[in-house]
Amino acid sequence: MSDTPSRLSDKSVFPTWIRGPQDFIGGLALVAVAAFALWASSDLQGMQGFSFGAGTAPRIFALLLLGSGVVLMVTAILVDGEPLAKFHWRGPLFVGLAILSFAVSIRPLGLIFSAFTSFLIAALATPETRWKETIIVGIALTIGCSLLFPYALGLPMPLYPSFLIR
Repeated sequence: MSDTPSRLSDKSVFPTWIRGPQDFIGGLALVAVAAFALWASSDLQGMQGFSFGAGTAPRIFALLLLGSGVVLMVTAILVDGEPLAKFHWRGPLFVGLAILSFAVSIRPLGLIFSAFTSFLIAALATPETRWKETIIVGIALTIGCSLLFPYALGLPMPLYPSFLIR
């Protein structure tokens, strides 16, 4: 026996045949997302002959994701890997809140307000945010979105709050 400590924790809740728990859980998550995508695209029209249907690309990408997840899970069984890292909630929480904020506020408040606000909410995801730089980048991003979506792409997105337009 060696005196060097093992990289894997002795208190693992995983079976001993899983040598890389973090990779195994990551692969399992990819398989779950791929299974959901395959289920969600099951009622879309598929490929017929050489013409693509609406469900062809989602199914191709879901199958590629499924394959990647399976390869990652097999690798986690065969090769020593990292133990399961502690999950931090701050990042996913604020990014999710930023997405929800944008989705809820885009119609009543317009693109300018909702893009800038959701960018600032997403910036709360890390304690390392430097607010002066974040506000400058947020303004630049909002200007870029305001020019790109309604003018360059011609998408019917309101720029200003609906109560100001009426």
